Amino acid sequence: MEKITDQQFNTVKEKAEELYKSVGEVHCPYFGEKITFNAKGLEHLKFKEKNHARSSDDQYMRLKLLKLAPEVIKLSKTIQGISEQKVFELNRSNHRNERKLVDAVYYEFIAIIENSRVRVIVKQIGTAPKYFWSVIPFWKVNKDNGKRRFHYGSPEND
Repeated sequence: MEKITDQQFNTVKEKAEELYKSVGEVHCPYFGEKITFNAKGLEHLKFKEKNHARSSDDQYMRLKLLKLAPEVIKLSKTIQGISEQKVFELNRSNHRNERKLVDAVYYEFIAIIENSRVRVIVKQIGTAPKYFWSVIPFWKVNKDNGKRRFHYGSPEND
């Protein structure tokens, strides 16, 4: 893979942020409800965790694929995976930020769209509304041998 320039990265980032803000929410036929594109999803594409940014290559790849996420959600009538985990979520109460252990459910949709095979993750905390969490290329290249491999991991961190 070619090394991306700062200009290429910034262009893709700006376009993706504009697109993300314009989406708002998308109706998902599988759930029969709207999936919100809130600040948490965009932040997850840029950061692995609070104050720990993803590599620029990782961000670039995800932000470039972001335009496919609303389409995948709009077209999805079947689900490919469900993962339930306990995760720490930031909760603001009484003017304080607290990290609380909560139940999270991740729903995985896989699609081939515009010649790209992607996984789109939708997240739900407890009974709160579902929201877009991540877009992940379905294939990753193994750094040791340069061959393609399936990309599976933790939906909280991917």
